[in-house]
Amino acid sequence: MDEGVKSIRYAVLAATAGLVLTGCGDESTPDAGSSPSAPATSTPAPSTPITSTPTTAAGPLPLTVTRTGGFAGFNDKVFIDTDGVASVSTRGKAPVRCKLDAGFLGTITDAVKQVDWADVGITKPSVRHPDDMIIAVSTSGGLARLEDPKLKPMVAPVSKLLTEAAVPPGKLCKPV
Repeated sequence: MDEGVKSIRYAVLAATAGLVLTGCGDESTPDAGSSPSAPATSTPAPSTPITSTPTTAAGPLPLTVTRTGGFAGFNDKVFIDTDGVASVSTRGKAPVRCKLDAGFLGTITDAVKQVDWADVGITKPSVRHPDDMIIAVSTSGGLARLEDPKLKPMVAPVSKLLTEAAVPPGKLCKPV
């Protein structure tokens, strides 16, 4: 086969692949072929702070951790009461109550104490993009996404909570 023909075939193949990939991720609407009436925005609204003064007099517990959305469609909630009993609910399963391991309870309590909840404030997390997985942490002093830099001390304990304690019975959570 002639080198010129090979080059043309590769160029056509590359152009076709580019066109196909350009369409990936495009948020099309049912009226995609009609004339545009108003420009559609694909940027979701940012989280809007709720103006309130959080109370900081309360202790580190109770604490609520929620995980929603994501590709897998999570809908998990872990509520840890002042006595260390966790109420765990997961999409498609019956809610479970369990007692957290004392060592882990101390770790998560210490992490909550390291956060300046008055500085965190109360910001209701909102979806930022399709399949956005939101992990939110709330206590009497505030509410924010786990990825908020102010919640850095909470990242490791909350991750462990969601992976190990959210599927009781397990090493970190014994049924009550």
